[in-house]
Amino acid sequence: ISACLVGSEMCIRDSLSIGETKKPSLASSSLLVRIKAFSLNRADINQREGFYPPPPGASEILGLEMAGIVEEVAEDVKGWQKGDRVMALLPGGGYAEFCVIPEQMAIKIPDNLSFQEAAAIPEVWLTAFQALFLEGGFRAGEDILIHAAASGVGTAAIQIAKNVNANIVVTAGSDEKIKFCVQLGAKGGVNYKNGPWAESAKEYSSNKSGFDFVLDFVGAGYLEQNISVLKLDGRMVMLAHLGGKNDNLDLNALLKKRLTLKGSALRTRSLQYKTHLTKEFWKLAQSKFEDGSFKPIIDKVFDWKDVVKAHKHMEANQNIGKIVLTVS
Repeated sequence: ISACLVGSEMCIRDSLSIGETKKPSLASSSLLVRIKAFSLNRADINQREGFYPPPPGASEILGLEMAGIVEEVAEDVKGWQKGDRVMALLPGGGYAEFCVIPEQMAIKIPDNLSFQEAAAIPEVWLTAFQALFLEGGFRAGEDILIHAAASGVGTAAIQIAKNVNANIVVTAGSDEKIKFCVQLGAKGGVNYKNGPWAESAKEYSSNKSGFDFVLDFVGAGYLEQNISVLKLDGRMVMLAHLGGKNDNLDLNALLKKRLTLKGSALRTRSLQYKTHLTKEFWKLAQSKFEDGSFKPIIDKVFDWKDVVKAHKHMEANQNIGKIVLTVS
């Protein structure tokens, strides 16, 4: 089969090319899916550069989410058949013509969504849902600060938080991105390129008192400000450290405010955990996607032959929402 493969010079994005590889074998309790579209994630760049290897046993091919058509069903599988439209979270292997997924990880694509739209859902929406509810205990009506809010996870988190009547405040790297996030459901936002954002962000919080929850992707450079804007018993979930991995932590503030800081990574979780997460998320989200309350935000669609251009587009940090590739 054809797949996007990484050349010997891993850190060079131009080493990405479509080549031939072995077709994945159908295992028991699994589905063979012909991939129609997949999405880029920041993790793909990290893996391409050699910093984020796949979990043991996972495909070495890039790609953490896909949408496609069931091509073959294992004999012991009930409830799925050839021709079904499915989307799924993957530990790897999305940049290819075919992948094999456990039957319990498959999500039926709503009839109103295209393959491109469906491919923009699994990784970022499951990550946002996990961070807010399973990791962070987010509650209806709370104040939440979302960093990198125009990203795929950020735009999903805004919509999920809006669904439970949260007061949503964001940071992003341009006024255009802030405007988009406000249209999506945020009360207000701060362009971090204008300097320290903590006091400006608090102005949008309830009674200007700060936040119950912070969703962070930046890490170094943001920790002190994140601590300063959290309320008593506030929680922060960190999903990445795009700004660096080393920073100073004010332990006195941590203790006095009774704060909870938590790191999270989805890719290395067990199949049992991912299955539970997928089912809980889809209980909430299925009807929302079907009636249009939830919308996958897509910045740009590329043909997979243009995978190098797609990676360059992500590295430019100009996208609002997901970058999707179609398998031609």
